[in-house]
Amino acid sequence: MQNSSFCTFVLVLTVGVSLLTGCEALEYRPGAVGREGDIVVVIDSARWAGPLGDAIRGNIAPYLGTLPAPEREFNLRRISLISKRLLDSIQKQKNVIFVAPITDETPEAEFLRARLDEEALAVVMSGQSSVISRRDLWRANQQVFYILGKDEESLIAELNDRGEDIRYQFNVITRKRLTVEMFKDGRQPELEELLMTGHAFAVKGQHDYFVALDTTNFVWLRRVINADSWRSIFVYYIEDFNPANLTPEWVFEARERLTETYVRGNLDGFVAIDFRRELTSENIDFLGRFAYETRGLWHMIGEDSSGKRVAYGMGGPFVNYTFYDDETGRLYMIDGMVFAPGYDKREFLRHIETISHTFWTKEEIAIADEIASSASGG
Repeated sequence: MQNSSFCTFVLVLTVGVSLLTGCEALEYRPGAVGREGDIVVVIDSARWAGPLGDAIRGNIAPYLGTLPAPEREFNLRRISLISKRLLDSIQKQKNVIFVAPITDETPEAEFLRARLDEEALAVVMSGQSSVISRRDLWRANQQVFYILGKDEESLIAELNDRGEDIRYQFNVITRKRLTVEMFKDGRQPELEELLMTGHAFAVKGQHDYFVALDTTNFVWLRRVINADSWRSIFVYYIEDFNPANLTPEWVFEARERLTETYVRGNLDGFVAIDFRRELTSENIDFLGRFAYETRGLWHMIGEDSSGKRVAYGMGGPFVNYTFYDDETGRLYMIDGMVFAPGYDKREFLRHIETISHTFWTKEEIAIADEIASSASGG
């Protein structure tokens, strides 16, 4: 089932590094298709039902504990290579993984062996497993992985070792596609200009977001779908912040203070972190900046007649990015929340992540203009 769009592939293996090289036709490619959040896994049905399938589910699409109800990070759609027509359909999909022990006598293993020359095949047969990432392989904005190994045990070990990186790459290209999809129609340049003029930063404004609150250093944007469903993003910043003071505990305390002050609901309730549920905080690179990404659940609370804090019964997931910006000396906090009872929350929250990653500052515009001017000889 060698596809004619492929040139000869050579797998180059060095210590700790695996690269798949070769050439692809450079003609225009249409965009990949499929639902965001889906990954097509091309694997034999028997392998999928056994330990290898468990390793794929656990490492590529683990359950997210920071959502109200269990949802996997991605939806996995298993497909077997039973026909050329099915392969043609697979090659159009946005996210694809091919995985099989290279020694199997299955169409999936045959497909992977056909991607390798004799030398590369010998290296894999010797016990060297590998994860090969191919961006835009058959379609534009497509992410494909080949997971290669001699046997099931080596593939499971490779998935245990590289699963987090695979998920990261799928998330990156998903945000890239969503950025195009979410802002191709109805983008609000006037909202972005309001943020840039008033606060020297902006995020892209999706068509139905509005400014719910704008203070000296706190801006709250909301999208109200109906009485029972909304999303929101707030951005807070501090001038001349000492980055040594940025810790997960600082993030928790600052967020609690801000939401109690500004993010209030009916009956004098306010948003707070639900510390009874899972709460995660990890270091990430946020657009080239050291940041803490915090995920968890929020709930609305208030006080009863005796002054005791009580839960009001509404809540949802949130994602928070807090980082220090070297160019401005500012501490920024970007926080997004979802309220959508009766619906899965993962993709709604992914939209919040996408908007957050469109952040840019006035200083970045100035630097870009300076580089462009220097390049043109101005």
